[in-house]
Amino acid sequence: MCQHYKKNDIVTVSIEDIGTDGEGIGKTDGFILFVKDAVVGDVVEARITKAKKQYAYARLEKLLTASPFRTDPKCPHYRQCGGCQIQALNYEKQLEYKQQKVRNNLIRIGGFKESEIDRVMDPIIGMEEPYRYRNKAQYPVGTDREGHVVTGFYAGRTHTIIPSTECYLGVAENKEILEILIAHMEKYNIPAYDETAGKGLVRHILIRKGFATGEIMVCVVINGGCQGQGFSQKEDYIPYQSALLSDLSKISGMTSVSVSINTERTNVIMGKEIHTIWGSPVIHDVIHVRDMGLEGFPCTGQKLTFAISPLSFYQVNPVQTEKLYSLALEYAGLTGREVLWDLYCGIGTISLFLAAKARQVCGVEIIPQAIEDARANARSNGIDNASFYVGKAEEILLAFYGKSQEDEQEDLRHPDVIVVDPPRKGCDGACLDTMIRMQPSRIVYVSCDSATLARDLRILCDGGYEIKKVRAVDQFGHTVHVETIIETKNPAFSMLSSVKCRNSQEINDFSTLSDTPFYPLFQSRKHLQYCSHSNPEGYRKSTVRPDNF
Repeated sequence: MCQHYKKNDIVTVSIEDIGTDGEGIGKTDGFILFVKDAVVGDVVEARITKAKKQYAYARLEKLLTASPFRTDPKCPHYRQCGGCQIQALNYEKQLEYKQQKVRNNLIRIGGFKESEIDRVMDPIIGMEEPYRYRNKAQYPVGTDREGHVVTGFYAGRTHTIIPSTECYLGVAENKEILEILIAHMEKYNIPAYDETAGKGLVRHILIRKGFATGEIMVCVVINGGCQGQGFSQKEDYIPYQSALLSDLSKISGMTSVSVSINTERTNVIMGKEIHTIWGSPVIHDVIHVRDMGLEGFPCTGQKLTFAISPLSFYQVNPVQTEKLYSLALEYAGLTGREVLWDLYCGIGTISLFLAAKARQVCGVEIIPQAIEDARANARSNGIDNASFYVGKAEEILLAFYGKSQEDEQEDLRHPDVIVVDPPRKGCDGACLDTMIRMQPSRIVYVSCDSATLARDLRILCDGGYEIKKVRAVDQFGHTVHVETIIETKNPAFSMLSSVKCRNSQEINDFSTLSDTPFYPLFQSRKHLQYCSHSNPEGYRKSTVRPDNF
């Protein structure tokens, strides 16, 4: 029988597990406690903050026995800040936790058998150095009780700013940049934005850095432009702007300073209007291809350069991104003959990674600026077999699938590979349905949320696909978040893809296919689209795809 507890009760509990949000989980008299800031292996006194019938939420009140997995966090604000939920857990145990989190979600949410997941899941790829890995940071700006300008991060589940100019996940230059901006605002009495009143000028500060190039970008998000004292030119958006730019330009690597105008009463950080006020509108970074089959994942010598604007989606951990995208390249199984789609492509990072090994790549992204960046990145890297489309993935994909079979873009209706890298909410249901109907031999799924990944993977597998490989990549050390990459194959469509024709004579000899389990399907010409002698490449895709197959 569970003992009943109420708010503010103090409970002694041993922590036996870690929850999805990094909280410690323990039991006392059959009653489950979720204890914030407790580490697996700890024995703690916890104060209950919210009680339910059979479980309660609590916070760490006193550490009675420290876990052998507990470590001293670098950040003095980690318990207040909502960013690094598991910084007190040693890094080896963090990786173990993330590996198990992905596994559990695939089993519990996806409904896959434990033996099936254990057979295909490789060990998580961790970081060599789990600090100073973020190439992007967004800092809210506000005012403390004494009226001083502050910046930092929001406390967990609040919009209360914890004043700090130092985050050990971000680059060292962030601190100097923030201090310059705060000093400028204090000196010239520039008001921080008050989200309750909707007044004030400076809302957020965005900082990005290209790890390979050393180039730095600062974008100040402001609550509209204004004129008056301190505005020496029409193009000024910030009072005494030239003085601020003079100070920022002295920082080594400073390449771009811009403002983003956001006058909406919203939690969305960036506005739609960006103005470059110093330097270049973009910075650049380089991503290297790595050999994921060798120890240490060495670089192969292949690399791509990307231009990054304030609104660009670009993975925040460039070192781990090289490993993640190199896995995507490996899982796609490209030989140079394939046609593929890259959905939710952002600025084309994965698309261009794959283009060197594919015949044709088509990327889809809903943000127009990202597609402009993707096209520019393709040009700058000399890639001419990648096309990009603006729109929702489910709509663009369905539009191509609905085209006539005689259309010259028939290969895009039935691609060899589809790669998806959706936001945290996962793929749209209509998108998954169209992907299955397109019948690619492989689908590679890159996910930042293994719960929605598990949900979507179940739909794909119910549609005929099988999981071939699963691997987690730690992009976000000291947080509960983890990237996962999955390779799926449809054995039927993989076999059909493997008999792609080189010329019409070869495909007309059905006896060459008699050792396949799909031989009967090839005996009916109505199910077969074969190559024409006039095809200069001598190659087109065999699409033996009966509607009821």
